[in-house]
Amino acid sequence: MPETPAPRTRRPHRVVVLALDGVLPFELGITQRIFTRAKDTLGRPLYEVVTCSVREPGPVETDADFAVLIRNGPEALATADTVVVPASYERGPVLDEGVLTDELAAAFAQVRPGTRMVSICTGSYVLAAAGYLDGRPATTHWASAEHFQRLFPKIKVDADVLYIDDGDVLTSAGVAAGIDLCLHLVRRDHGAAVANEVARRTVVPPHRDGGQAQYIHRPVPEPQLATTTKARAWALARLHEPLQLRDLAAQEAMSVRTFTRRFREEAGVSPGQWLTQQRVERARHLLESSDLSMDQVARESGFGTAQSMRQHLQTALGVTPTAYRRTFHATNPQGTGRTPQARPAEAGAGRPTQGAVSRRRRGPADAGRGQPT
Repeated sequence: MPETPAPRTRRPHRVVVLALDGVLPFELGITQRIFTRAKDTLGRPLYEVVTCSVREPGPVETDADFAVLIRNGPEALATADTVVVPASYERGPVLDEGVLTDELAAAFAQVRPGTRMVSICTGSYVLAAAGYLDGRPATTHWASAEHFQRLFPKIKVDADVLYIDDGDVLTSAGVAAGIDLCLHLVRRDHGAAVANEVARRTVVPPHRDGGQAQYIHRPVPEPQLATTTKARAWALARLHEPLQLRDLAAQEAMSVRTFTRRFREEAGVSPGQWLTQQRVERARHLLESSDLSMDQVARESGFGTAQSMRQHLQTALGVTPTAYRRTFHATNPQGTGRTPQARPAEAGAGRPTQGAVSRRRRGPADAGRGQPT
């Protein structure tokens, strides 16, 4: 009796992280922490993370009082599916003049065409100097945005967002925004369920929309002031119900005006935008994990009708609920799928539409059922 052939397994997506002198250890560790925690339904790793230098293997200085030993040289870049450039505080031609050093130029010459390019914080300077951001939207740390724009006038700099997804090139704001961007990539590649599990293991919020402001003047409320935490928890338990702004404000015994101001200070978005984001996440989860009909998913996630849900998911994800389920449903024989592609008319210039979502500062006009106005 012939043996049953072993099932084909997909090679993990290879992420190559470029560690430059002066690299920030926190940003360097983000990719390892997020991507290596992503597993498929059988517990197999979905990513392989490799760190490399622009020189031969050896120590690379950080901005702290220690160096890191990098075991791979620039040739690793030729094997990458995704290249990530974390922030570095090493001054030089890249940061001062907007041009690559000879070492960097030689390293980037090894990157294969079509490789996805990602920067964290001021790693955007490196991608910009290499020409990857010309004519594209991009972000960086808010404190460097003005200088970044002067140095690279061809780039459409947006200093007011956490990250920007422009298809095959993605940039993030500073520090923790790199976590948001990496989780966004996991979600884009393999769906919300996988990204949520990574976030749960990392003990971070599973989703902060890219369009949130990266710099909020009062990110932490003063201790003596009430917060909106209770209202958000109350709303999350009732996403399927029609929720009005006055209902949320009542949970904190605040006026609508005070609640709206306090909410934006804490969350970086309006209550209506936040509710829309949470309902989109609920819809994604149900589309991935259940066999509910589109009407049932729409009701359970608070959109009311399948048409309303379709509009919101198309705005947020660039695809229809049907296409999303087809790609990411748990019974998909591929296990976890690739990002569904939107129609070319939506994507613009043939690029995936994720960028349109992540660049968005404001959501749709809170048109879902029961959305605050």
